[in-house]
Amino acid sequence: MNTQAGSGTSRWQGSTGALLSERFVALADSLVADYDVVELLEGLVRSCVDLLDVDEGGLLLVDQRGQHLQVVAASSEAARLVELLQLQSEEGPCLECVATGIPVTVADLSTERERWPTFAPAAMSVGFTAVHALPLRLREETIGGLNLFTTGARRPLDDEDLRIAQALADVATIGILQQRSISRSSLLAEQLQTALNSRIVVEQAKGVLAERGGLDMEGAFERLRAYARTHNEKLSEVAGRLVHQELSADTVLLPHEDPA
Repeated sequence: MNTQAGSGTSRWQGSTGALLSERFVALADSLVADYDVVELLEGLVRSCVDLLDVDEGGLLLVDQRGQHLQVVAASSEAARLVELLQLQSEEGPCLECVATGIPVTVADLSTERERWPTFAPAAMSVGFTAVHALPLRLREETIGGLNLFTTGARRPLDDEDLRIAQALADVATIGILQQRSISRSSLLAEQLQTALNSRIVVEQAKGVLAERGGLDMEGAFERLRAYARTHNEKLSEVAGRLVHQELSADTVLLPHEDPA
């Protein structure tokens, strides 16, 4: 258990615990009608990176037919590319996690070259040394996986941290699978497809902003998110208007203070 030195007190008390509570409340707020799935999952990844002893995170979801995984959220371009590599090479911790519904923890990626001959070297080449993959599941149904990466000499996450990460993932899963006026199975297909379609539009909008503003993809995403939050709009809706030239790239590129 992760404790303060010699005190036996969990670090999830005090200000850190208060921040954790705030993140749970923010995720719970997504359970209201008409929420943005992409924003929900970006928030999940961002919360894990902010709260836990990890450096980057990414998230994969199954598509509408439940046959293929796709990248829906990532904390950085490096994390997104590593997630894509898992899909292209058909190997890696997240694929195993989703297939089994069981968390996968690797404290030292250098020991897994035979297990993941493509993924492990590629992840290490961008500085990742360890990975934790946690399922997005409700009862027996697994709809995706959350990857948490560490770099350098960071310690692996302890049991308490992993329980926190899994709890955050569970709240997000409930948000995706919540029932409204239609059956759970229909809602699942609708919400997952909406998330995947929205992610495509967001990636296109990032490309537009990156080219227009001379930014890297991470910088482009920060401008897009700041504009959406400042104007109280959904990220996917702003991205769609930008891609369809209903919103000027120059307008989005203007400095906008992110309320978060």
